[in-house]
Amino acid sequence: MTTRATRPRRTMIRFPLDPIPFKGRSRVTDPGAGFDWLRQGWIMFRATPGRWLGLSLSFLLGLLVPAGVSLPGLLLSSFLLPPLAAGMLSACRRSIQEGAPRPGDLLAGFVARGGGVMGLGLLNMLGTLGIVLLLFLLNHTGQAGNGPGIEGMGGMGGMGGIGPLLGGLLLSGLLAVILFLPLAMALWFAPALVLLQGMAPVPAIKASVSACLKNWLAFLVFGLLLSLLSFFAALPLGLGFLILIPVLSGALYASYRDIFLGV
Repeated sequence: MTTRATRPRRTMIRFPLDPIPFKGRSRVTDPGAGFDWLRQGWIMFRATPGRWLGLSLSFLLGLLVPAGVSLPGLLLSSFLLPPLAAGMLSACRRSIQEGAPRPGDLLAGFVARGGGVMGLGLLNMLGTLGIVLLLFLLNHTGQAGNGPGIEGMGGMGGMGGIGPLLGGLLLSGLLAVILFLPLAMALWFAPALVLLQGMAPVPAIKASVSACLKNWLAFLVFGLLLSLLSFFAALPLGLGFLILIPVLSGALYASYRDIFLGV
């Protein structure tokens, strides 16, 4: 007795198709791209300066007020930095789409995908704590063992007085920059990738580090430009940062679109 072969069941395709998850692939951009990123940031600020100044002031208060309470305040500020940065990026996106940001955009990092963005804040806080503790131990271990420590090492060979102090401060500052650089690379693009692309914190951090390493020359040029702008922003009692922060936010948004979206 023969049996009829069973036909394979067809899988129904449902429309619309689910979007392909963003994988965090980045591209290599031009070494001089930092000039264009800052130019786009300035154009964005210049379009609606009043609203951007209000967002910038709120951003600064959100970071500086907690930071005034010694180490706990510093850790709280480091926790708040990624969500607040994500809020500024949300304002940049709205500025492009609608022509102007809104005051509530600064809270986007706490509301839209807040768990992921605040996860970045937790990782930033833990990284900052680890670096601060490491700097403390390096500076005081030598002193506890009658050694020079970092500050003393910086002044070895000096003539006393202000020389050893400045040498120690420069050495400590250089070491702090070296230690904080990987953390800065990890968090440069991560808030944008989590908030705007829905990536999880750890993959976003990996993608951010990879993009920064691929474009190390562009970020070297950008870092030099930012250092120069920060110097001039600090001259008028620091008030220049009210302008520099929105411009930097626009530049960050432009760099994200350039390296990850190719636009």
